[in-house]
Amino acid sequence: KPAQHSVRELRSIGIQPDVVVLRADRDLDDSLRRKVAMQCDVEVEAVIAAVDQTSLYEVPLAMREERLDEVVARRLALDLPAPRSGEWEALVRRVRAARDTVTVALVGKYVELPDAYLSVVESLRHAGLKHGVKVDIRWVSSDDLSEDTVDGLLGRCDGVLVPGGFGVRGVEGKILAARHAREHEVPFLGLCLGLQSAVIEFARNVVGLPYAHSSEFEPNTPDPVIDLMHDQRDVEEKGGTMRLGAYPAKLLAGSRTRAAYGDEPVVYERHRHRFEFNNRYRARFEEAGLVFSGVSPDDRLVEFIEIADHPWYVATQAHPEFKSRPNRPHPLFDGFIAAAEQRRRETQGRLPVELDEPTRAEVEAALGSEAAMQDR
Repeated sequence: KPAQHSVRELRSIGIQPDVVVLRADRDLDDSLRRKVAMQCDVEVEAVIAAVDQTSLYEVPLAMREERLDEVVARRLALDLPAPRSGEWEALVRRVRAARDTVTVALVGKYVELPDAYLSVVESLRHAGLKHGVKVDIRWVSSDDLSEDTVDGLLGRCDGVLVPGGFGVRGVEGKILAARHAREHEVPFLGLCLGLQSAVIEFARNVVGLPYAHSSEFEPNTPDPVIDLMHDQRDVEEKGGTMRLGAYPAKLLAGSRTRAAYGDEPVVYERHRHRFEFNNRYRARFEEAGLVFSGVSPDDRLVEFIEIADHPWYVATQAHPEFKSRPNRPHPLFDGFIAAAEQRRRETQGRLPVELDEPTRAEVEAALGSEAAMQDR
């Protein structure tokens, strides 16, 4: 009935559907397909079952099995070759085969609206597919991070990712997350504001500038390590000061960033930000151990940073999440998840591997009643 009423509404405004796709939790039998086809005035072959799948990546293959592509091609009079789905089928097999789980703390300002980070989350999953692991996102509000909570919220995570954002709210939490990842050698990936947060943290706790900040958030800071470029200061319309779209960056030979990109000397990434690393401090940061692994072709803008003696501590001023694909994970997410998986293995390796099996009486003595055991 819902499908019939929907088609009736379409017809009332002059639209006749050629295909009806039915969401379902089970396969549709032939009698139901014929009934929908008759009531909606479409061919029986054009009644497509969109049955629930265990993962999003299985949907294209399910639609292929329903021959939706053939129906559309025939309706549009297109002569198409047979689909080449081998690569996608291999991707789905990896999805189904994944057993181990990597836990990534995503420290953001908008975690109550997870779709705000949809591209970031999918990019993490793309990299997880390549490495044969599931990626469990631990949503951490940067507003909730403090000296008292950081270990509890970020502890036992295999990686920490700090994405972009606007405004001062939650910035100190992002800075604290960057410090936790640096000091505890947890793989870290910073995107846009994530890079700026990492720079501020490094300035305060490594370079020796305790009041360092971004002039965007603290205009009176004595050490604006993140600041507007001089040629931007007289631009009054904020949109005019933003870097939008793709920009080139030349990568430092021998850096982890360049290795992640397959030793490409120059890469292009998309940007959406206003403030930049303040070049007045570049020499001091380099002396303290921060590597500027990617800069603009004219050397004016810092695009990538990393810490050489860290398992994986990389940040970019760009938004690489927009270029990741399920069968082609972005190089930075690829490297990040590879490092997180390595940490997971090493962490598990520290656990005892030969333990005597406890008796039921010992378990009950330790945990309490049988009901409590089930809860735990």
